[in-house]
Formats: sequence, structure tokens, C-alpha cells
Amino acid sequence: MRTARAFAPGHLTGLFQICVEPEDPVLKGARGSGVSLTHGTYTTVKAESSEAPSHKVFINGEKMRDAVISENVLSKYQPQLTEPHRIIVEHVIETPITAGFGTSGGGALSLSLALNQALGTGLTRVEAAQIAHVAEIECGTGLGSVFAADNGGFGVLYAPGAPGVGEAMHYEGSDELSVIYLHYGPMPTREALADPGLRRRINELGGSYVDELYGELTPERFMSYSRRFTEHVGLVTPRLRKVFDATDPEGYTFTMAMFGEVAFTLRHNEDVEPILGLLRERVTDAHPVVCGVDTGGTVLL
Repeated sequence: MRTARAFAPGHLTGLFQICVEPEDPVLKGARGSGVSLTHGTYTTVKAESSEAPSHKVFINGEKMRDAVISENVLSKYQPQLTEPHRIIVEHVIETPITAGFGTSGGGALSLSLALNQALGTGLTRVEAAQIAHVAEIECGTGLGSVFAADNGGFGVLYAPGAPGVGEAMHYEGSDELSVIYLHYGPMPTREALADPGLRRRINELGGSYVDELYGELTPERFMSYSRRFTEHVGLVTPRLRKVFDATDPEGYTFTMAMFGEVAFTLRHNEDVEPILGLLRERVTDAHPVVCGVDTGGTVLL
């Protein structure tokens, strides 16, 4: 049995613009700004020849019946094979699921790269990454998270599309930054992106804010524009508002993950301990998590 393993960073999006006008799903996607995390998704693929094709998908040890995006990626590899295979997929996800951490895109990309290696299909990295992007577009689970997972870092995706098509600018000095987040609950991206009113509000400001950050990208400007975007789209819950109200007076801007009931901030490393102290004193209904900024993108291990 051949085995391959890959890691994809998690990703928190602060603001974005929906760009789905092209017919070709490789060209569809988003323009946006966000940050990749050192916490993410590990995907292991085990494959061997068999008399009939079969597969199983596990997420954090649980066998899944409706792993929609993994099933989509797997289906796209079947035409690449010259004989049937038995395939086992194991996703281990370190971040909250369906809460704006890019787990669908990261899972799809790490799966596609691992499948390509384990099955010996000989696709280029860009071809394998585009399979993951198209799967996410078709499943409606995201728009630019495959591109973000592929590249890593803190930056601005200023031209939409799959890896090999989209274009991004990255912030130098990401190793001097940390992310602090508080997770309260899920908010399925597929449902959010299907809401016409929400899509309209997103695109009223998302594109102009991307342009602003492309002109000058700093953690402070990212947080400021992301928070303005969050307030405009109108999804702030009472629990998130409590975090904002606790941290705003001290000059520490938090925003909401797109999409999840998650409050997060991107700060210079020296700010981490003061913020943690403030959160422990004023916000007692969630545990703050600290992680670094991933700069390597998705990698085969």
C-alpha cells in the first residue's frame, strides 16, 4: 500500500469580494485578505490496487458518510487511473470545523497533493491544486481558501482564481506576527454564500477594501478594514460583540472570521501577552488560542 501525507495551513479571512462571473471554475474565486495559520489540516492517503474501486474518508478518526469536498476531489482522480484502487483518506484537523478556518480548502488541497503522490498520477502541483479549487467552487464551500492554503502567509489576493491563475501580494515579516482567536461556534460557508443579501453587502465594500490593502498592507490596516467589513456585512453575534467591546477601548482591534462565530486579531508578537491578560480578565466564556503565521503553504510531508 502506497502512502502520502500533506499539511495545509488553516486560514482566517478578514474581508473579501465575490468574483464568480466567469464560466470556467478555475477563473472563479474571490479577491480578499487574510492570514494563514501554523495550525491546520494533516491529510494521509493510503492507496493500493484492487479488483474494484473503493474509498473511505475519516475526519479526526470518525468515518464520514458525507465528506462532500473530499468525495469531489476523489472523483476527479478516477479518470487519471488505469486500474481500480482502494483508497483510505484520513484528515486530522487542528482548527475548528465550519467556522471560517479554511478547513474545506485546506482539506481539499492536502488531499489532492497526497492523492497525486500516492497514486502516481504525475500531475503538476498547479494541476493538483486546481482540482482542489474546482472542487471547492463546485461544492460551494469556499472561494479563495485553496489559493490561500497553497501560498500561506499574510497577504492580499488581488486577482481571483485558482492557484496558477490568481495573484497575491504577501507581507514581509510574518514571523513577527501572531494570531489570537476565540471560537464560539460554526457558521457554514455554503449557507452564507447562498444568501443574496449577504452577497450584496459583501461586494458593496469588499473590492474597495482589497484595493486599499493592496496599496499598503500592514497588520494594523488589515485589522481596521476587516473590522469595518465585519460591521457592514452585519453578522456580529452578541458573544463576538462582547469581545469587541472588551478589547476596543484598549486599542486592540478584533474582527470576525469569514465565516464563523470566531473573533480574531493579527498582532505583533509583543502584544500577545497583554491581550491574553485582557481577555482572561474580561472575556470568560471562551478560551483564547494563539498560533503563528504559516509562511510555507501546503506541503507534502
